[in-house]
Amino acid sequence: MRAVHLLALGAGLAVATPALANEELMKHLNNPAEQALQTVDYANTRYSKLDQINASNVKNLQVAWTFSTGVLRGHEGSPLVIGNMMYVHTPFPNIVYALDLDHDAKIVWKYEPKQDPSVIPVMCCDTVNRGLAYAEGAIILHQADTTVVSLDAKSGKVNWSVVNGDPKKGETNTATVLPVKDKVIVGISGGEFGVQCHVTAYDLKSGKKVWRGYSMGPDDQMLVDPEKTTALGKPVGKDSSLKTWEGDQWKTGGGCTWGWFSYDPKLDLMYYGSGNPSTWNPKQRPGDNKWSMTIWARNPDTGMAKWVYQMTPHDEWDYDGINEMILTDQKVDGKDRPLLTHFDRNGFGYTLDRATGELLVAEKFDPVVNWATKVDMDKGSKTFGRPLVVSKYSTEQNGEDTNSKGICPAALGTKDQQPAAFSPKTNLFYVPTNHVCMDYEPFRVTYTPGQPYVGATLSMYPAPNSHGGMGNFIAWDGVNGKIKWSNAEQFSVWSGALATAGDVVFYGTLEGYLKAVDSKTGKELYKFKTPSGIIGNVMTYSHKGKQYVGILSGVGGWAGIGLAAGLTDPNAGLGAVGGYAALSNYTNLGGQLTVFTLPN
Repeated sequence: MRAVHLLALGAGLAVATPALANEELMKHLNNPAEQALQTVDYANTRYSKLDQINASNVKNLQVAWTFSTGVLRGHEGSPLVIGNMMYVHTPFPNIVYALDLDHDAKIVWKYEPKQDPSVIPVMCCDTVNRGLAYAEGAIILHQADTTVVSLDAKSGKVNWSVVNGDPKKGETNTATVLPVKDKVIVGISGGEFGVQCHVTAYDLKSGKKVWRGYSMGPDDQMLVDPEKTTALGKPVGKDSSLKTWEGDQWKTGGGCTWGWFSYDPKLDLMYYGSGNPSTWNPKQRPGDNKWSMTIWARNPDTGMAKWVYQMTPHDEWDYDGINEMILTDQKVDGKDRPLLTHFDRNGFGYTLDRATGELLVAEKFDPVVNWATKVDMDKGSKTFGRPLVVSKYSTEQNGEDTNSKGICPAALGTKDQQPAAFSPKTNLFYVPTNHVCMDYEPFRVTYTPGQPYVGATLSMYPAPNSHGGMGNFIAWDGVNGKIKWSNAEQFSVWSGALATAGDVVFYGTLEGYLKAVDSKTGKELYKFKTPSGIIGNVMTYSHKGKQYVGILSGVGGWAGIGLAAGLTDPNAGLGAVGGYAALSNYTNLGGQLTVFTLPN
C-alpha cells in the first residue's frame, strides 16, 4: 500500500509549546482577533478560528471601509492587526502605515524609507513585498533594498536597521520575515542575478547578525553537518553540495529564499524552501545543483540543518522550491506523526515527516503536469524521491537553443508563492493554482555581477483543453493525494487563501474579485469586485466583537507584471506578459485595502 493511503483522517493543527517560543508573540498568535504574522500562525495554516462570518451569512458581506496605499504596483501579503492597531505595507518604496481602528482607521504614523530606485530593475518579478511581522512591541520590515528594519509599533520610531545584502550584486528582497524566540529570520532574492543565496538570523532586540546559512557551497557555509544532517534518512556526507556543481559555479548558484517560513516550537525547527539554481540554462550547470530546490529544516538558534530534501534536482524549468511549508499533525499507521505539506512549483504536492524528513506523499495537484511522470516512491530504488523526467519536456534534451514546447506547468509553477490554507474542520488544504504551460528555449549566458543571469526565453499560455482558463482554486485531500473539488478561474489564482472556522474559504482573483466559497463543497457563496486585481492574501480580524475580512488589491506580481510595469513584449516578464495579455481587459493598476463585515 502506498504511504499516501496510510495517512489517517483526523488531521489537526500543529500543537505549539509556548515555553520554547517567543511567549509575547505566541500570546498574539493565539488570539484569533489579531494577526501578528503573514502566515496567521507558525504552522502556516492560514486558518482563523473566527466564525461570526460563516457559510450561511457570508452572502451578506458589505464593504465597511477602504484605504488607499498611494502606490500603483503589485500588492502581495496582508495587513497585520495588534490590539486596536492595523499595520499596512506597500510595494516599493515599502511604506508602512499604522491605522487606529478605534478612530476610523486614522493614520497614527507612517514610515517611508528612502530607497535608491535603482533597486527596482534588479527585482525579478515586480516590486512586491510579502509583508510585515510583529514581535515584542516591534513591527519588522524587510525592504526591497535588503535593509531589515525594526519599528516601534506605537510610534513608528526606528529601533534598529541592518543591511542584509547588496542590490548592486543583484541581491534584493520581496519576502516577509520570521520572528522566533529572540531572533528574526530573513531570506534573500536574486536567483536571476546569480546570487549565492542564504537565510540569516538577526537578534530581535539589537539587529546583530547571529548566523547565516547558505543554500549551496561548503558545509560550513551551509551550516550542514555531513554526518548529522540527513536527506531521505541518510547522512548527506562531506561536500554534499560542492560535489554537485561544476568548479566554482556554486558561488553564483542561486537557491534563493524569498518565500515563506514556518516553525514548530515543539520540535524547535524552522522550515523553508530554496529556489532555482542559476542560470536557467541547465546545460551550463551539470549536476544535481544541491541544495537549490530544497526543503530545509534548521535549528533557529544555531542555523544548523537537521534535514534536507531536494524536490527538483538539476532544475531545468525554474521550478523554485520556495512555497510555504504547512505543518499539521496526522496519524500514519495508527500513530501520530508531525507532518509538513508543500505544494511545489513543479506541480507535485509533498507530505513529509517534519521531524525526520521522511518522504510520505508526492502526487500531482494539477492533472496536466507532464514534465515528470511521477516521483519515485519505491524506497528500495536508487531514484527514490526523485521525479522521473519525461525526456520530451527536458529543456536540455538537444542542448542550447532548442525550444522545448508544451511543458506543463510553466516556470511560474502549478502554484507560485501565493499561500494555501488548511482547515482542521475539513482536513483539506485549499490551494490557489496556475493552470499554465510554456515553451522554453535556453541560451548561453555569461555571469556579470549585478546583471541578469537568466539564459532562457519563455512563452506561456493556458494549459490544453482548459477552455482558456489559466487557474483553479482547489481543495486537496492530503490523505489520498487527490483533488477533492476544483473551481476553474479565467486567470491564475495569485491570491493567498484563508480558511475559517465559519466553514468559509476566501481567496482573490487577478480580475479583482474577493470570493468566498463553502469549505466542504467549493460552492461560491459571495464575490465582490475590488478596484484592482488581487495578488494579496485574505486576512480576518475582530474589533469590538465584530469580525472583519480584509484584502489588499493592486494587480502585479509575476502574472501581472505586464500591467504593473507597462510591458508589451510577449516574451517580457520572463514570458508572462504574453500569457496574461488579456488581463488588461478586466482590471487596471491600483493600491487599496478593502475591509468587509456583516451589516448590523
